[in-house]
Amino acid sequence: MSDLLAGRADMAAGLAVRGADALGASTRASLVSHDVPARLAAADPALWGPAAEPAALDGLGWLHAHRRSRDLLPQLAELAAELGDLDHVVLAGAPDDTLAAEVLAECLGRPLTVLDTADPGPVRAALADRPARTLLVLAARRGLDRTTDAHLRVYRQAWADEGPDAARHVVVVTEPGSDLAARADELGAMVIPAESGVAGPWAALTASGLVAAALAGAPVAEVLDEAEALTGALDRDRDNPALALGAALGAAPGAGRATIALVPDGTGLGGLGRWAGALLARATGGRLLPVVAESPDSPGATGPGVLTVGLGGALGPGVGPGVAADVAVNGPLGAHLLTWAYAAATAAVTLRADPFAVPAAVAAEDAPESGPPSSVEGAIEVYAPGGAPADLTGALRWLLDGLGEREHLVVTAYLDRYADTAVAGLRPLLARATGRPVTFGWGPRRAEHTDPHGRHLQITGAVTDDLEVPGRPYTFAQLQAAQAAGDRRALTGRERPVLRLHLTERAAGAAQLLETAGRTRT
Repeated sequence: MSDLLAGRADMAAGLAVRGADALGASTRASLVSHDVPARLAAADPALWGPAAEPAALDGLGWLHAHRRSRDLLPQLAELAAELGDLDHVVLAGAPDDTLAAEVLAECLGRPLTVLDTADPGPVRAALADRPARTLLVLAARRGLDRTTDAHLRVYRQAWADEGPDAARHVVVVTEPGSDLAARADELGAMVIPAESGVAGPWAALTASGLVAAALAGAPVAEVLDEAEALTGALDRDRDNPALALGAALGAAPGAGRATIALVPDGTGLGGLGRWAGALLARATGGRLLPVVAESPDSPGATGPGVLTVGLGGALGPGVGPGVAADVAVNGPLGAHLLTWAYAAATAAVTLRADPFAVPAAVAAEDAPESGPPSSVEGAIEVYAPGGAPADLTGALRWLLDGLGEREHLVVTAYLDRYADTAVAGLRPLLARATGRPVTFGWGPRRAEHTDPHGRHLQITGAVTDDLEVPGRPYTFAQLQAAQAAGDRRALTGRERPVLRLHLTERAAGAAQLLETAGRTRT
């Protein structure tokens, strides 16, 4: 890996990128020769080609969203004062609509409960925490999906049981004129407009990313100030950290390093890698594979084919990056958010990707459940696809052994990410076992896991304390099972291998699975 401190750093607005020129110098020169820094700073929608131009016209709104978002601040301050006794903020929405706000609150150390799953466990836990003092923020660009509709229904039932006025408890963040905006009128809930055309991780500095975090007490005005301070560097050829990072990322696949390991360096902003990874995957259409590593020494964080990027907070005078990495990015949160968006868009220019393409839907929530298991071992039911061994160890080894040179393993857990967090330990174990990139996420799957180069391990679990969805003929557990089945059907329809492991008792099954993975070798 690069000697970061020996190399030149690009710095602006308190954010520094070190080590990028070791890989990206020639790519950066090419970008400069084509005037990309100035064109991107000026929001030129033609940068990614004619086919991408229509989406880019709206999608580039992230460039100056931090300025427009200032208009939200008085409204949010007034709303927070008005709802002062509602001190438990819950954000409900699909993962694509909640990730930015979740990471903002986490990085800024503010409590925010996020419901982006149909697993009954997190829903019950949220409902148990002062429903009469809960503010529910619904985030969806257009309308509510089944899961978020279910979250709204259980909260309305809880409020009706306790007597308070439901409208006072709901804030809606959605695009103007959407189905959700119309429904908000029926609820009498306040609507805060989301920025049209700016979606998913691109929306971090818009209402979609800021509202729930601000209502949870995060100092979002400071974040906007930090982003604004970086803006003057974005059209420069030098001392432009976002350009340096984007050039390195764009050059990585050509250097045989398409896997981007995002590593926390211990200087703060530990959750930022999840957002940056989602952004890179979206912007590059799968040409880059982000892997969010637990620590610098985790399996898969370094090695052949990997560009290791350390992320962290601002560094003091004379203090170097917290970890050894090929590229290090350090600075305040707002500058990070604008830097990574600019870098992702710049990398997409080099990789000839459409950064604002809308990912295709992959899950069918009404898909049927699978048939009987191929085997049962302890607390795990194995659902092996045709041609795979029926037993747990054999099926797992079959999945890993089948990874080709350009393939990676995607692990998705349809479980409770708070109570079942031990399952996340599978990622480093399987990365060590196979020597190939391994990603981990909680279901429902995010759009970045739909590329054509993945083999899939899906983990589901038995539910012992289900929860009814008021006014609907299904429960939360049934909804979650249908989503997982829909994912499997979508993936097999794309001819992607999928192994499903069902934990009949979650804690015991997780321990058994971790033990099995730890002794599995390809």
